[in-house]
Amino acid sequence: MEDNLCEALKKLKLASADSTTDSVEGCLDCLLKALAHNNAAASEKIQEMGVLPLLPNLLAPQSSCTPKVANVIAEVAKNEFMRSPCVEAGLIPPLVQLLNCKDQEVLLQTGRALGNICYDSHSLQAQLINMGVIPTLVKLLGIHSQNTALTEMCLIAFGNLAELESSKEQFAATNIAEELVKLFRKQVEREKKEMIFEVLAPLAENDVIKLQLVEAGLVECLLDVVAQTVDGEREEDISELKTASDLMVLLLLGDESMQKLFEGGKGSVFQRVLSWVPSHNHQLQLAGALAIANFARNDGNCIHMVDTGIVQKLLDLLERHVDEGNVTVQHAALSALRNLAIPVVNKSKMLSAGVADVVLKFLKSEMPPVQFKLLGTLRMLIDTQADAAEQLGTNPKLVERLVEWCEAKDHAGVMGESNRLLSALIRHSKSKDVVRTVIQGGGVKHLVTMATSEHMIMQNEALVALGLIAALDLDMAEKDFVSASLVQVLHKLLSDEKSAPEIKYNSMILICAIMGSEPLHKEVQGLTFLDVVSKLRSHENKTVAHQASLTEQRLTVQS
Repeated sequence: MEDNLCEALKKLKLASADSTTDSVEGCLDCLLKALAHNNAAASEKIQEMGVLPLLPNLLAPQSSCTPKVANVIAEVAKNEFMRSPCVEAGLIPPLVQLLNCKDQEVLLQTGRALGNICYDSHSLQAQLINMGVIPTLVKLLGIHSQNTALTEMCLIAFGNLAELESSKEQFAATNIAEELVKLFRKQVEREKKEMIFEVLAPLAENDVIKLQLVEAGLVECLLDVVAQTVDGEREEDISELKTASDLMVLLLLGDESMQKLFEGGKGSVFQRVLSWVPSHNHQLQLAGALAIANFARNDGNCIHMVDTGIVQKLLDLLERHVDEGNVTVQHAALSALRNLAIPVVNKSKMLSAGVADVVLKFLKSEMPPVQFKLLGTLRMLIDTQADAAEQLGTNPKLVERLVEWCEAKDHAGVMGESNRLLSALIRHSKSKDVVRTVIQGGGVKHLVTMATSEHMIMQNEALVALGLIAALDLDMAEKDFVSASLVQVLHKLLSDEKSAPEIKYNSMILICAIMGSEPLHKEVQGLTFLDVVSKLRSHENKTVAHQASLTEQRLTVQS
């Protein structure tokens, strides 16, 4: 075998020089035979004998040898050690040229050769993109959609190229969305559908392509897949259902594609997706809840959805997952409720529907993602809603859990949200009973710590809540204020150049509020507050400067 191969390689070198087609064909057949017998050994021999640099000249569009030459390259490039030599031999440009020819066999072998040479190399794939292969391949898919082998070659190429960010813009400039949807509609085999899905998922991360896919009718195809697989028991049914419903949710992440499918809440797609929420299938419940969360990205949609009774569907879903529940479904349903609660007009409607009561059932959850969404939902609901804030703020079980989560060092998100909800309960209720519940639950020290947060919005929320505690029940809070070093914290906030005007303003308000307590008053006198506050009288912000004058008078009188 080896002698034949060496003989063939020598002949090929001679034949390629005077390009007699017949003898070249014979040599190529011999090469392909050797590669089929032992690919690695034959490839090494081809490399040693310096045959690769001869091949670009043999890749002529009209030559009858071309498909075989491309096939040899495709076989050789299956070996990783042969890929760089193929590039160095200048094989990529003539192969890219061949993608414009009409011969289907040439196209197939050329596609294989390029795919194998550039396999796993982002830099080579990027080079192909720069050479314009994307529009060419999309065109091929349209022309040769009857040729199974060629469409598969195109799909594999798209799958690889679509992983590169630089490809998305080029894909968006072609009619790939239309071609893939057309192809998807024709497929009966599951494997082929899966191949198309693998291309669609990375492409659909791009917002322009999301909209193109929606306009090309992909959503209807996905809804059909869901309908066909929802009751399937087989593993492939379950996997196909997941792929289709995940892709559906991905399409809704784009603002334009989402709004197009919402169609003012009248869209058939929107209606179909809603019907997933009460389904018996966890994957569909999850996709339905995530879809609602995505539709709920602007006030208009949220208001419409609350008015059409979606909240009840989500509450029923959550009720089904309270005990032994599916964490991803809980998380998705809470996300949807949190988004729906953002517009002010929705808050009281959702509270009347009993959202807070159902959400509180998840207080026992030990899963940080669920805890995080639960806190966010309650915080959105009570914003500007005094009665609800009072009702929740006087619930010792809730306050106790919040205080516990304020110490969740491993989960910064949960910790931050707990602090913010604790503060919100006081700020929105302005109720002495809530203040007492928070003091008794041990929440004061967390609010003092929150005042030193790196996020100004959280600092401010903490200071306002502490001001209300001081105004509503200073006697009861006094001990906690002392042990949490509140006075020192305020001194630091006022002395710090970097503190925002509203932080300085609220710190001074709080200083005035705690002067009524003897131990706190003593601490204030012990520090150089007068100097710090006097400096603030010339602050560029008029409100701060005015408050500094008032605080200075208060400090002077009290001393």
